Amino acid sequence: MKDDRNYIGYGKKDLNISWPNNAKLALQFVLNYEEGAENNILNGDDHSEIFLSEIIGAQPIKNARHMNMESIYEYGSRRGFWRIYNEFVKRKIPLTIFGVGMALEK
Repeated sequence: MKDDRNYIGYGKKDLNISWPNNAKLALQFVLNYEEGAENNILNGDDHSEIFLSEIIGAQPIKNARHMNMESIYEYGSRRGFWRIYNEFVKRKIPLTIFGVGMALEK
């Protein structure tokens, strides 16, 4: 397969782009909503999530729930998301939310 992607862009050329209000920087804030889509035996997986975790060296527990792991993920949906979201709303800052389908379904 031929790679025809443009890796150079405009290079050294300056396009002199003008942003609204003469801004010098454009930022996009993105919040990932994934809680509820991690590996979990309740979702039919063999074991709970072990890879995407703050628990270093987490080991799979086959056919049993991993309550510590579930607690980490549940915090995000119960409180973590809302704390961040509410701060953006309060300050009227635009926020993009990338949501995993299974997480949003729950």
